[in-house]
Amino acid sequence: MASETAIDEGNCLAYAARDSSGVLSPFKFNRRAVGSDDVSIRIAHCGLCYGDVLWSRNWFQGRTKYPLVPGHEIAGYIKEVGANVQRFKVGDRVGIGSCVNSCRECKLCKSFLEYHCEKGRTLAHNDIDIDGSITRGGYSTFVVVHERYVFKIPDSYPLEFAAPLLCAGISIWAPMKEYKMDQQPGKRLGVIGLGGVGHMAVKFGKFFGLNVTVISTSIWKKDDALTSLGADQFVLSSNEHEMKAITKSLDFIIDTRSDNHPSESLDPYLVLLKNTGVYVIKGAPTQIKFNPLHLILGRMTIAGFVIDGTKITHEMLDFCAEHKIYPIIETIPIQYVNEAHDRIMKKDVKYRFVIDIENSLKE
Repeated sequence: MASETAIDEGNCLAYAARDSSGVLSPFKFNRRAVGSDDVSIRIAHCGLCYGDVLWSRNWFQGRTKYPLVPGHEIAGYIKEVGANVQRFKVGDRVGIGSCVNSCRECKLCKSFLEYHCEKGRTLAHNDIDIDGSITRGGYSTFVVVHERYVFKIPDSYPLEFAAPLLCAGISIWAPMKEYKMDQQPGKRLGVIGLGGVGHMAVKFGKFFGLNVTVISTSIWKKDDALTSLGADQFVLSSNEHEMKAITKSLDFIIDTRSDNHPSESLDPYLVLLKNTGVYVIKGAPTQIKFNPLHLILGRMTIAGFVIDGTKITHEMLDFCAEHKIYPIIETIPIQYVNEAHDRIMKKDVKYRFVIDIENSLKE
């Protein structure tokens, strides 16, 4: 394995966490050379995901490799292309998400589901790159990646809005397309949690003509849900009367909560589904319990989704550009990133932080 570069040396400037405190500070390291099938991307913007906070603080089962440079919602410009690259040229507006490599040979890779590669995908940070070095993410000035995992961003779509689509957006778009929610206007969708991911579920749901109910623990999100995002209904999950009123009324539920549900149980939410309903788990709670009779007697489906493959991500980016669908973001300089991570933990963001890398991370 390649040795780590000293933190004061290297060709790439970044912000990194060095221990489980999760505090990020300036860090230099060497990116690998551009291979024949690679591109080098000058990073303009990088979205902040809840997962960045978890990795920085070593909350993923102790698997963080320090120093850690987070960031997997990356948007920028091509600055160099390898000899074999045909799809891109210098100056192109592009993005990358969580997956930066896979075997490209297994059945799932050939089906453009690279994130689920049977031999294991390579993540944008905290993974092993092809040269044996540790992958480091988008809280940095540039990145080198195989061209297959790079997405062209339409010229009309601002890069700062494109960045969150590469995680928060695609992780919602993929299950909605899988279960044909885009082809069933009038059906009822419940969205649990109204954060960076949940608000995209509301936006897509309303565009698809679904009747959208936001289910939240926070009453202060009601006005935003109904007024700013156009949800049809808001239900406070701690209000038994409101929850009972929507029993067996929903065709789909997308659960975006990453913290544990009360009593770690899905039962209070499964009863909201109609028979044959679909419950999509998008968040990452540590444990979930449910009574299987809900599924058996109601012929329900529980599905898990995270980032999806390259083909569907291209489709989503083109769709959002054509129809002018934008995430709601708060743009910040890199020097504010520690406060932003703290605010994410406090659920104090509407709805996605995006780092302005090109204007704040400089030598």
